[in-house]
Amino acid sequence: MGYFQGFAVTFRKLFEKRVTTSYPREKRAKPDRLHGRHVLNRYEDGMEKCIGCELCAGVCPANCIYVRGADNPEDAPVSPGERYGFVYEINYLRCIHCDLCVEACPTEAITETKLFEFSFTNRSDAIYTKAELLVDAETGRPRQLPWEDWREGEDEMTSAWMRATSPSGDVTYSGRVAWSGELGYGVRAPEVGQAGDGDADADEGEVDGGSA
Repeated sequence: MGYFQGFAVTFRKLFEKRVTTSYPREKRAKPDRLHGRHVLNRYEDGMEKCIGCELCAGVCPANCIYVRGADNPEDAPVSPGERYGFVYEINYLRCIHCDLCVEACPTEAITETKLFEFSFTNRSDAIYTKAELLVDAETGRPRQLPWEDWREGEDEMTSAWMRATSPSGDVTYSGRVAWSGELGYGVRAPEVGQAGDGDADADEGEVDGGSA
């Protein structure tokens, strides 16, 4: 192909419909189960859900979570349990967003949001502390940090997803409320079954072995 033929191809492309979006002015819709950065949730009364059990740190394949629990003060308990998460850190230079920490958590304290656009200027910013991960005590919304790019409404469904179905994706669990109330969100509605609603769809889902 000669120079003029190459320029002709370029010129024709100027008038074709673009397949890209004008990011960051325009953003594509995010999937409901997108794995973004984590948040530490609170109960509807404002108490922290984290009990400092360290199961999330133990199951993390990337060793990016560090948790240190402490005994709850008797006069002003932080969480409903005997212990609470005194130190909680996630290193996002290591995190692979596998969501195993979410599945391991017995109290639904840690969940992943759909917020994933952040840019660090130094390594220390990439290590999120408990103060940065914990949702606001009044609104229950995640804290927007200076290096995060998310717009109004993108923090909806901030706890991303907790499996309303069994880990194997059995659709017979659809329609059941499978999580406790959250500050700022109340009790979330159950998820829709992967194979659809109804007994016939449920049977089909069992045969296919649908997964979440």
